[in-house]
Amino acid sequence: MGSRLIAALAALLLVIPGVALARIKADETFVFPAGKPVRIIFFRPDVKVGSLGVGSVEEPNADWTAAAREKLSAQVAANQKAAGNEIVFLPEQEGDNAQVVADYQALFRVVAGAIAQHKMFPGASLPTKAERFDWTLGPGAAKLGEIGGGDYALFVSTHDAYGTAGRKVAQLLFAGMFGGFIPAGIHSSYAALVDLRSGNIVWFNIDPGSGGDVRTDEGATKRIGQLLNKFPTAAPRAAEPAPAPAQ
Repeated sequence: MGSRLIAALAALLLVIPGVALARIKADETFVFPAGKPVRIIFFRPDVKVGSLGVGSVEEPNADWTAAAREKLSAQVAANQKAAGNEIVFLPEQEGDNAQVVADYQALFRVVAGAIAQHKMFPGASLPTKAERFDWTLGPGAAKLGEIGGGDYALFVSTHDAYGTAGRKVAQLLFAGMFGGFIPAGIHSSYAALVDLRSGNIVWFNIDPGSGGDVRTDEGATKRIGQLLNKFPTAAPRAAEPAPAPAQ
């Protein structure tokens, strides 16, 4: 899920080194209801890990990808537990439910791509959305909440390609001979939170220069900590009324 979006960001970074792509924080006014449990359905993260050669050709690594997916999922659960939220891992579905999940995953990929295109790049904002964040999967997304047992959905996608030894040598030679820059690798990710009661995407963050080696526990912790930075929190509880004076 979202691999095309991540690939597009990665390609841009390779073509235009040092391009200023700020993280997106969407609808930061959103807060979880005060005093209510927060159950977030976590969809299987889209994770792609491999190596990047001298010619910028990627070589997928299935073992790295599987390890990174497991570590990142564990860190999402730990991160949200520390925030007081409950993560519900969505199991594999069958029949009609499987089709519903697949359809909304596909729809989310389209909407996420549009958000990145129109909110990240200068001059690309849509006239009707330039000053506000208004993106949705539609009210039908409530079906996902019924299937998974939560009021919100969290999507995470990461793409990492680690430079080979040959690429690192070429990077040094190119810099020394021509003063140019060859990125050592690709490290991009994004996360989004959907309010399933309305279908609205209420928080969205893209990090095209993600930190942390996702193949390790420490690196996965760092990646999720950065990616879920400024994640929505609960509204403050209303102050308790003062006790009536004694008669």
